[in-house]
Amino acid sequence: MPSAVNNKNGNDMGAESMDRIGLRRKPKQERSIQRLDLILAAAAKIIAEKGVSAMRMTELAIAAKVPIGSVYQYFPEKAAIVKALFDQHASAIQAKTAAMLADVRSLDQALDRVCATIDWYYDSYHNDPVYLGVWMGTETDQDLLRLNIEHSGRVAGIFHDAVRQLAPDLCDEEMYARTYLFSHLIGAVIRLAAVSEEALARRMLDEWKRVIRASLFAATVPRAA
Repeated sequence: MPSAVNNKNGNDMGAESMDRIGLRRKPKQERSIQRLDLILAAAAKIIAEKGVSAMRMTELAIAAKVPIGSVYQYFPEKAAIVKALFDQHASAIQAKTAAMLADVRSLDQALDRVCATIDWYYDSYHNDPVYLGVWMGTETDQDLLRLNIEHSGRVAGIFHDAVRQLAPDLCDEEMYARTYLFSHLIGAVIRLAAVSEEALARRMLDEWKRVIRASLFAATVPRAA
């Protein structure tokens, strides 16, 4: 079985990357947890208003009403704040995907659930300036960019586990390759729709759902000898 299937929860980021964009320390006491929440809430507000590139750590400390040292106590640099906010959105999307696919019993039902998840994804995030700002922020940093890929891998793993027994004509490796591809493309389509005019966005989503229904579980045509 290919390594992608073996690692369908996403490849772990290297230690060096995590040192740069991970939390420096995880708060344990209630006061520390509240301070971290204040920092992230202030960061989300600034990103929604100005975008990631315009956010400054000193400005963030002022907005959160905490000493600048407290910001650096948790976050080594701005990219680590973007990762923390991205992880919040990714966890919500992964949880919703798992809930939607928890009890699928047929391929038709699985397709219905995927299309319903796409509608939920768009409805939940197309007017969310924090989500859009964080996503755009991940596009400017190599380590952050990998977060989207790893997130796609985790969603693909959830979907793959839910449907692998429902498509016997597709081998396990091929099924995972498709779920991984479609998972990543769904995120890209949602983000494109989110920055488009509403009527066009809905048409694009409808077109994308038609592609999914026609292609996701389609039997593979044997290659010519």
